[in-house]
Amino acid sequence: MTLSGSCLCGNITYTAESKFTSDEYLKALCHCTDCQKWTGSAFTSNAVVPRNSFKITKGTPSSYDAIGATGKINKHFFCPTCGSSLYTDLEVMADKLIIKAGTLDNGDASMGGKVDVEFYVKDRPSYLAAVEGAQQEPRFG
Repeated sequence: MTLSGSCLCGNITYTAESKFTSDEYLKALCHCTDCQKWTGSAFTSNAVVPRNSFKITKGTPSSYDAIGATGKINKHFFCPTCGSSLYTDLEVMADKLIIKAGTLDNGDASMGGKVDVEFYVKDRPSYLAAVEGAQQEPRFG
């Protein structure tokens, strides 16, 4: 399965190949306070893909390093022009890359209408319910 995406202004584009179970990628929400701050929202929706399949096809993103709850570096990449959050490189997941699903093209931000797992549900705002059928994790991993 080939995924493609871009930032809001189109200055940065990317592609990724995903060959996880059933030729799909892991679909995850993260409610951690870092994701809330980074996006200005209650959570991030994420497409987790193999790191070596991800390629920037246009532009150069900026990055910001944050220390996650695990004590490891979470490197956040974003467009220096429009500020769109693009992807995260987590030191704790050396072989995976976390694409922000809202940047996916072709309606793929919906992640096929399925969420596999919700992380940091301990930080989920009380006005949000758990996604039915998704694994619920109080923290990461």
